[in-house]
Amino acid sequence: MDENKMVTGKVKKPGKRGRKPAKIDLKAKLERSRQSARECRARKKLRYQYLEELVSSKERAICALREELEMYKQWCSAMDQGKIPSEIKALLTGDDHKMSQSGSSAQKSSKNSKNSINGPRD
Repeated sequence: MDENKMVTGKVKKPGKRGRKPAKIDLKAKLERSRQSARECRARKKLRYQYLEELVSSKERAICALREELEMYKQWCSAMDQGKIPSEIKALLTGDDHKMSQSGSSAQKSSKNSKNSINGPRD
């Protein structure tokens, strides 16, 4: 006999290794497969909803940044013509009353620019 087939006096049968598959009810197997497919579709749907929400929030942020950029461009062109926008005057004089009337985006941007110049306050 072949030495590979012989283990402590017993003869191994050639074939597959490992556990033999148990006889599984075909209907139960199909039902598990269907359930798994339903769960997979539900996970996929949730993933796509999350990604769509993420994309829409990023698009809103992009629109806000574009508006802010346009505002800065207008300020620059006004300053090139020798005019100083009221928002910048208020920022330079430290008059918060004028800034609150001019708009919240200018106020937010001026606060951000102060923090970037002076560093965050504790």
